[in-house]
Amino acid sequence: MKKIVFIRHGKSSWTHSLPDIQRPLKKRAYHDATLVSQRFEKENFIPDIVYSSPAIRAFTTCKLITRALDINKSDIEIVDDLYDFAGQDVIKFIQNLNNAINKIMLFGHNYAFTSLVNSLGNRYIDNLPTTGLVLIEFNSESWKNLSDGVTKLILFPKDLR
Repeated sequence: MKKIVFIRHGKSSWTHSLPDIQRPLKKRAYHDATLVSQRFEKENFIPDIVYSSPAIRAFTTCKLITRALDINKSDIEIVDDLYDFAGQDVIKFIQNLNNAINKIMLFGHNYAFTSLVNSLGNRYIDNLPTTGLVLIEFNSESWKNLSDGVTKLILFPKDLR
């Protein structure tokens, strides 16, 4: 069985004139990451590996949540393909994972993540909000042809406040 946790980066700050990839998080994002990680910890989900977009806002969110879940830094990889807003690069990345890996956690961006959780899972989400988390399970031994996933968990910060 394959499992994917999609986590959209936290709320980003627009107060600095920076390239998109360098935008930091707003203060609210730190609180939202705490709320989501505290609730998600109850799921006892231990990923085989964590992948993050190289964008500052995504990688910072990744560090906040993985630290709270006590995930080892050595289990985190930055992947350029996750700095994708449409989803094609993300799905190609997933499909090319080693099948020995069963559980992954991805930190990335919208519209890609909303599109993917809707196409891969069985519950429609209008918009995956910042710091939103979705866990999808697949009855498959291969990453290559994921389909008919079951959306097991949806966590939105606004529902945890």
